[in-house]
Amino acid sequence: MKKTVIAGVIALAVVIVVMVVVLTSCGDPLSEPKAGDLVAPVLNTTPLTTEQKLLETGTCVAVDSTKPSVFGYKTGLNVNGIDVDGYRRQDEIHFTNNNYTQLKGVITFRGDNYRSSGSYGTAVMTEYKFKKAWEVTTGELKKSVKKGEWTGSGWTGQPLLIQWDEATRQIMNLYDSKKTKSDLVEVIYATMDGHIYFLDLEDGTATRDEINLGFPIKGTGSLYPNGTPLYVVGAGDDMGEEAARTFIVDLIRGKVIYEYGYDDPFSLREDNGDFCAFDSSPLFDVATDTLIQPGENGILYTTKLNTSYDGKSVSINPSEVVKWNYETSRTGKDTYWLGIESSACIYDHYLYACDNSGDLICIDLNTMELVWVQDSVDDSNASPVLEIDAADGTAYLYVSTSLHWTKDKNDSGEIPVMKVNAATGEIIWKRTYECKTVDGVSGGVQATACLGQNNLSDIVYFNVARTGGKKHGKLVAIDKKTGGEIWSVDMKYYSWSSPVAVYDAKGDGYIILCDSDGNMFLLDGRTGVLKDTINLGKNIEATPAVFGNTIVVGTRGKKIYGIVLE
Repeated sequence: MKKTVIAGVIALAVVIVVMVVVLTSCGDPLSEPKAGDLVAPVLNTTPLTTEQKLLETGTCVAVDSTKPSVFGYKTGLNVNGIDVDGYRRQDEIHFTNNNYTQLKGVITFRGDNYRSSGSYGTAVMTEYKFKKAWEVTTGELKKSVKKGEWTGSGWTGQPLLIQWDEATRQIMNLYDSKKTKSDLVEVIYATMDGHIYFLDLEDGTATRDEINLGFPIKGTGSLYPNGTPLYVVGAGDDMGEEAARTFIVDLIRGKVIYEYGYDDPFSLREDNGDFCAFDSSPLFDVATDTLIQPGENGILYTTKLNTSYDGKSVSINPSEVVKWNYETSRTGKDTYWLGIESSACIYDHYLYACDNSGDLICIDLNTMELVWVQDSVDDSNASPVLEIDAADGTAYLYVSTSLHWTKDKNDSGEIPVMKVNAATGEIIWKRTYECKTVDGVSGGVQATACLGQNNLSDIVYFNVARTGGKKHGKLVAIDKKTGGEIWSVDMKYYSWSSPVAVYDAKGDGYIILCDSDGNMFLLDGRTGVLKDTINLGKNIEATPAVFGNTIVVGTRGKKIYGIVLE
């Protein structure tokens, strides 16, 4: 009798487990929002000193725990091909606070030097619904038989959206019908098939001829922020014996006029045959005409371009090419690789970057000296996001990492989500999330955080991949001040795409989020309530950009879509 009862209980348990699995696999791609969890973040409650408030002193300085020597850093400098012991920039770099560009559009990854926004303008919505306006077919680029093909648009893969002024529009190689279109907003989208596509935001039609770079572009390009028609973008992988590099493109003639970063002997990275790639989205300092870009070859490049632009033609004559390299006590050939894959952010003359070897670093761009280091634990692909707190005048960074080096034998582990003092590198708060990972398709946070503004100004959003299961994910809305969760939604399919906020005329914010099953979601940023969803067919690794009511994003399914918010 007991055996019969036990057998019945076991059978019932099996049925329940099967039902749970079926319901989980067949459920909605996004759960209802949940109130903040009961797991409190680790919070640093030590009051900030004057020296720790970046804006009050204009200086960053390491504390005992963030000194580069703690992490075994060794750095090198090279100026115009010559190794040097020290350096002082003659024309000092000083980015103006929150004034990266006056151009209309989204002209670099996440819009500016703080990496603070992927949208431009106001969205006028009445129904809060998606409508597919147009689609454009892209292609693939075969690297080798063993490594297969690069298809469509990948991570980070954000398009640029720009409304050129009348004079610039007339001198560029636009088609005649586009030159005469006064309200033209141009989509500039480099994809993994090696092409740069130029499209009309309104209908997706071509605005000019494509440019074939011949290298897969995984990252996001950048435009010169004062309107000079120059475009810069880096390759995400080599092509056989041809090493990856960064391209500078003259947008008047539609031609590559300069390349750099390939076969660089200053690189200390030795894995995979001196691997080199440039997924990081470059930044320009207009006042000094300096291009700034980290590389996955372990080098930070700054180049004075000596740009000449007379309103008819544009040229550059690069000089003062400064390179900074590094190694640490844990960087190696097989693990904790050298190199910076994420996009750097900059405050004044301080550059902040997360690297492959699990560090968050601060570099003084005027001396190229490493100021401080914070242990970010694991390989970082998400870009740091900077914000100045209006209440205390301090600059803070929001960062997270992938799950790579720290995974256990079951491909599981914890990844940190952190708020960091930009002046000293000290952690303000930290919370962790359990994740899974897959070789080559990491779990954890691949997406860059989204800073809330207007009615969302107290929230920062993180998109966590492969949490709650190998295929699943989670979007979390976190209180900027306390590190506590305000709400979260569980995703049936994980995501690498960075969430983007859009705002209506009242300042109410909504979050656009894409996932690996091709779904795009529109959520109320305050509550997490789902407003609408649309499926675009294939994995959306890329990050959308938004101009007014129109969203543009590419998929791994070799399509670029224009989606209108109604």
